[in-house]
Order: sequence, then C-alpha cells, then structure tokens
Amino acid sequence: MTRLAAWLRFMLGAIVLAGLIALAAPAQAQQQRPIVDPDASVVNEQTLLRQLPRIEGDIDQLDPRARVLIQPAGRVWDHFHEVTLYWGAAVVILGTVGALAVAYLVLGRIRISAGRSGRKVLRFKAFERFAHWLTAVSFVVLGITGLDITFGKHVLLPLIGYDAFSVVSEAAKYVHNFTSFAFVVGLVLIVAIFIKDNIPDKTDIEWFRQGGGFIKSRHAPARRFNAGEKLVFWGALGAGLLVSVSGYLLLFPFYVTNIAGMQVAQAVHAVIAVLFVALILAHIYIGTLGMEGAFEAMWTGEVDYNWAKEHHDLWLDDERAKHAAGPLRYPSATPAE
Repeated sequence: MTRLAAWLRFMLGAIVLAGLIALAAPAQAQQQRPIVDPDASVVNEQTLLRQLPRIEGDIDQLDPRARVLIQPAGRVWDHFHEVTLYWGAAVVILGTVGALAVAYLVLGRIRISAGRSGRKVLRFKAFERFAHWLTAVSFVVLGITGLDITFGKHVLLPLIGYDAFSVVSEAAKYVHNFTSFAFVVGLVLIVAIFIKDNIPDKTDIEWFRQGGGFIKSRHAPARRFNAGEKLVFWGALGAGLLVSVSGYLLLFPFYVTNIAGMQVAQAVHAVIAVLFVALILAHIYIGTLGMEGAFEAMWTGEVDYNWAKEHHDLWLDDERAKHAAGPLRYPSATPAE
C-alpha cells in the first residue's frame, strides 16, 4: 500500500507539472510574438482629412479596372459634365444660330444673279445622294438624342416630369447608340465617294479672295466643291472620326480603357459633338435658306445651269468638255450647253 500511495503521488505531481508547463507556454509565446496594432497600417484620420481633395483609393478585385473606389479626377469630370459642358454647349449652339440669323438679315438669300435658265445639270448621282442623306438623317437623330443627354435634365425634365423624362431619356439612349452604326456607314461612304473632289488646290485661295461667293457682284471660281464645302468635308471627317471612336469607347465600357480614360473619352465626345453640331448648322443654312438652288443638288441631284455657272464654273466647264467629247455621261440631265 505504501508503494501504491507513493506511485499515485508521483503521477499526480507529474500531471500538475505538465499542466503548469502547458499553461505557461502560450503566455511566453505571446510575450515573444510582437503585438499587432490594427491602426499601424492605416492613415491617420487627420492626415486623411487634410488630403481629402486628392484621395485615391482602390479595393481588392481581380479586374484592375474595377478596383477604383475613390478617384479625385471624378470631381473635375462631374463639374465639366454638369456645369462647363452645359453652359459651353449653350453658348456655342445658340451663338451659331444667332450668327446665322444675322447673316440672313444682313446678306439675305443669295439668288441666282442671272435667274434660272430652265436647263438642268446633273450634279449628284442617286447613290451619292443616298450616302449624304444616310449620314445627314443619322446625324440629326444623334444630335437630338445627344442634346437630351446634355440639356434634358435642365430643360426637358421640368416640362414633362420625372416619369416621362425617364422614358424619353431611356429611349433616346438606345436610339443614340444604335443610330451611331448608320452614321459611321454613311461617313465611310461619303469619304470614299467625295474625297477625290475635296483635295485643296490653288483655286481655293482665289475663292477666299473673292469672298467665297457671298459678295453678290462676284462669282468666285470653284470646281465640284468650293473651298467652303471642302472645309465642311474635312471638318465633318475629323469630327466624325473623333465622335465615333470616343463614342464606341463609351458604348463598350472598359474593354479598352479604364475609368479615367472613359472620362476623357466622354469629354472629347461631348466637346467635338457640340462643335460638330455648330458646323452642320452652318452647312444646313447654306444649303437651304442661305443660297437659292443649293438644296436641289442633294434633293433631285440636278441644279440649274446658271447656278452651276455662278458657283461651280470650273466644274461646269469639265462637264461640258465631257459631254462634247462623246455621249452624255448623265442621260437624265439636260446637256450643259
């Protein structure tokens, strides 16, 4: 019994000693391991507040283009979209309309000085007119729906209310997006068809010297397109390329660029579109109210002989030479004699 009691005391002591060692080991390990301060890896709140206008932050995402959480440049873009663009576009577009109204009041409509001859000259074939009207109609649709994006919240919303404005703007967005494809097709056709006739030459300098046909006592020389029409062509081509590229970056977001690039694309798209509208307003004015006989060229394809002689005399001479050398090139038109 004595030996059994001694053995039990030994085992009890061993168990107590093992327990003390087990309890002491984590405490010692905790004392040796450095204490983690959860605030050590973050920016001090006061420092963060001082840097508020320039804060940049991101979040953990596999796609780097989706990591942007805070972007200071977004404030600049928001001010541009909500204030600068709104007032700038209004000044440009209304200023253009005002300038054209003054031009009409001062100059009036440019008439055919010799009067109509009754003879017609074919100026544009059917396919050429198709390319023009495809581009023109799609541009008008894009312009109207685009202006809703810029001015709708300020002009249309107070008139029709939130519900109707939501429906109109959603429809305008889809119409704008899908009409862009027709516009690009038309632009490509116009470039392919007319670029050869829009190469600048020395005749354009003389056209400007003589007032571009707006001085009634003078008839500035011009080939198929005068210098003013060439400016419209190259301006429309440059603007069309810019609005198309920037527009498709917006239509297919984040496929090519990040959010900062998309903000730049939106700014470029908006600014160029406003200037484009101003350019086409001037083009529409000249082709309708500004000049007698000009609209007929793109509507029926034919122009009066005296109109062609006064505004595109060198082109008319070329057409007469073609007709004199052989059969009429355009059977539907009256020969230019």
